[in-house]
Amino acid sequence: MHDSLDLRALRDIGLSHDTVQAALARPRPDGTRLARVIEIQRDHLVVHDGTDAHAVQPAPALRAALEHERETLVVGDWVWWRAAASDDDRGWAVARLPARNRVSRRDPAGGRQGLVANIDTALIVMGLDHDFNLRRLDRFLVLAHSADARVVVVLTKADACDAPAAAIARVRAHLGDARDDVAVLAVDGRSPEAAAALAPWLVRGATLVTLGSSGAGKTTLTNTLTGAASHTGVVRAADERGQHTTTVRTLHRTDGGACLIDTPGLRQLWLDADAQTLNDAFPEIGMLALRCRYRNCRHAQEPGCAVREQVPRERLVSFQKLLREANRESDDIFQRRRHLAVMKQRTRDNRARHAAREAGER
Repeated sequence: MHDSLDLRALRDIGLSHDTVQAALARPRPDGTRLARVIEIQRDHLVVHDGTDAHAVQPAPALRAALEHERETLVVGDWVWWRAAASDDDRGWAVARLPARNRVSRRDPAGGRQGLVANIDTALIVMGLDHDFNLRRLDRFLVLAHSADARVVVVLTKADACDAPAAAIARVRAHLGDARDDVAVLAVDGRSPEAAAALAPWLVRGATLVTLGSSGAGKTTLTNTLTGAASHTGVVRAADERGQHTTTVRTLHRTDGGACLIDTPGLRQLWLDADAQTLNDAFPEIGMLALRCRYRNCRHAQEPGCAVREQVPRERLVSFQKLLREANRESDDIFQRRRHLAVMKQRTRDNRARHAAREAGER
């Protein structure tokens, strides 16, 4: 497929054994080389072959295949690409290799939107300010769990927090012993010490992705880990919410040789997860449910509910809400439209209340 030097260079941008096996399992298109998608723009892709970056376009056959599968190319995908015939043209991405994992979400209409692919570790970034929200954290944990990725919760803006250790303790208590596989760190995203704290996961050839809401500090952390000096957006003083500093998903190289995908903030995160995925992401609830008095216990008001007695209320509410969302995925298109109309009305009502409150404060 490639000589050893090419493979070595590709491994530095995240080429895994699984991807090599996937490439060998099917015919290689004539005149193509292997590359990784590192950025997606409106009119082209940027791929990296381990040595250089190249602007390419999806070939018509690849576009048709993706549309048939209701899929899109995402940052982190591996593709076979063919160089352009002249310097004035762009090359072509002619085929996509199967991804070993994929992070995706649902849109309100029920469609699937791919976010990133072929990741090893998800850095769930949450600011120690108004962004600190344990229920939102649960949502991002399920997103990472659906891709079977390792998880590190990175609490940023520790320099502006009086008690970062207490915040770590809150997260640990919320997750419980059943999620002791999740690491929790508090860092100043601007400090070199953040890179030292994350060094165990920033190994050469590994691929990480930052996930979190706008203003959580993802881009600031990415800049620190990659040595970049790009501008980071301001945070509004009124509510400490950030603007969308990052507008496209981009794969960067860290100083230690790992690949890091920075993502735009997700203000609305509809999970692409079924009930089984949720049960796997909340393992303590499944284990404790075996001790409930009733086999069909909903963990609401039933007497003798072992789950309600031992799982933190906020964690249980997260599970129940996410389970309702997962069950709605089985609704037909008319039920989804009715639900979407209800959610839009709630959004309008919330905006009206917020505007009225601001007007009253003036």
